[in-house]
Amino acid sequence: MIDIKPDLTASSLQGKLDRFLALAGDKIRLLDSEWDINQGSPVFTIDGKYSTRGWTEWTQGFQYGCALLQFDATDDEEFLDLGRRRTLDLMSAHLTHTGVHDHGFNNVSTYGNLLRLLNEGRHGGGDWEKHFYELAIKVSGAVQASRWTDVQDGLGYVYSFNGPHSLFSDTIRSMRPVVWSHALGQVLQGEHDEAHNLLERALIHAETTARYNVYFGNGRDSYDESGRVVHESIFNLNDGAYRCPSSQQGYSPFTTWTRGQAWIVCGFAEQLEFLSGVPASEFEKLENTLVNNKAAVLKRFREVAIATAEHYISQTPIDGIPYWDTGAPGLAKLSDYRDQPADPYNAHEPVDSSAAAICAQGLIRLGNYLASMDDENADRYLNAGLSVASRLFEEPYLSVDPNHHGLLLHSVYHHPGGWDHIPEGQSVPCDESCMWGDYHAMELALLIKRMAVGETYQFAQWNQ
Repeated sequence: MIDIKPDLTASSLQGKLDRFLALAGDKIRLLDSEWDINQGSPVFTIDGKYSTRGWTEWTQGFQYGCALLQFDATDDEEFLDLGRRRTLDLMSAHLTHTGVHDHGFNNVSTYGNLLRLLNEGRHGGGDWEKHFYELAIKVSGAVQASRWTDVQDGLGYVYSFNGPHSLFSDTIRSMRPVVWSHALGQVLQGEHDEAHNLLERALIHAETTARYNVYFGNGRDSYDESGRVVHESIFNLNDGAYRCPSSQQGYSPFTTWTRGQAWIVCGFAEQLEFLSGVPASEFEKLENTLVNNKAAVLKRFREVAIATAEHYISQTPIDGIPYWDTGAPGLAKLSDYRDQPADPYNAHEPVDSSAAAICAQGLIRLGNYLASMDDENADRYLNAGLSVASRLFEEPYLSVDPNHHGLLLHSVYHHPGGWDHIPEGQSVPCDESCMWGDYHAMELALLIKRMAVGETYQFAQWNQ
């Protein structure tokens, strides 16, 4: 169980943030100078050098998004120029990519960050540049929402790259461009010019995710622990019936792959922040009665975020860094592993620092949201997130080797598939980085840095 440090504040981490951001700048420059874009997108490191892995090109936006976040954190225009140029030159295909559930990862990280920074007055783009970024988000959100499966009981979801039968937990973070697109006035035009409301699609997707990918301790099956998360849910396309849990990257459908859980914590917390600023009248326009009441939606999202956050806190080692799956079989050989700091060099199971970076951001955002509601539990989640961040922003998780491309060490991609590099002399993957881990560590650092000076950092706000 995480040892939550009650005295931590955003300001108290300033020294660690300064060191982290200094290293980040060097790593961003190094990767940009050494990466051959003809290889595709950098995914994870092997012996400290980024490599690619064909599955989908879901990590390219993280590479250039890191540069934009570095500018945001430091005001160094070198990184604004880098992120902007690479986005304009290389990212347009992602806007109309109909084959993936990854629009939030690629497009909010690039076009979205550029639009957010412009709206904040942080760079000098004119009206046409703003219109261009807005159009990118409008297109991305609508294209993502077009990848839709209707199922029983008025539910439905944006399906994963596995096909229309597949609902991934990851996809909750791709609801960001969908709701943002709606906020910008976009609709999805379908057959016979039928207009689909994008806010409605995002909310229905989230409710379907909550109902089938998240457990609440209600005896749904023999492994129903409150806050446990399944990576994937499978549906029968003939009648829209739910069939079974599944997992692509976790140990089993009946254990919790911790990065999948982290996507849920972060994704629902972010949506709480955004949706709290959406007028109740926007919800009341929706036809689906499952999602047309703002108070009920916020209550449901809060329930999901708290349940999954509590499960993460209780099942993770005391320093807040999780092993890759809560049911990984080798954990039985690590006695009392939850009562001591995670060991990335153990002989049995890898840790996943990327899950920690994602979840720490979600915990902090959940804490901030609850604080805005005057909830007495707000400090618990805020301090839990800061405790995880404090550990991540130091060795052995902070990559201090100037020749190592990565920023955050000890992440894993696909442990069941054997994709991750195991260094000589080790038994499990360690000492390597991944693009989503580096990017989410950057988001986490920026969030805390802004909090320290009383500023907010959200992917979008309704009045923008």
